Amino acid sequence: MANTKSALKRVRQAETATARNKSLTSRMKNLRKQALTTAEAGDKDAAQKAYSEFTSAVDLCAKNNIIHKNKAANLKSKTSKSMKG
Repeated sequence: MANTKSALKRVRQAETATARNKSLTSRMKNLRKQALTTAEAGDKDAAQKAYSEFTSAVDLCAKNNIIHKNKAANLKSKTSKSMKG
């Protein structure tokens, strides 16, 4: 365990960041599943809205360095492609 005050503070900060990152990552994954299922159901308007929310969440994760920007582009591309096909 950490001994210094600064090390203890870094442990607390890491726990906070981990919780935030897990929340955003989970939201991103759930929105992707939602976009794909609405596209499968055939509801174009709902699918487009879900895809828009998904891309927004992915961009937010990329902006906050939770995922790499290339990973974000890859996710958006794959999701868009599977929604069309």
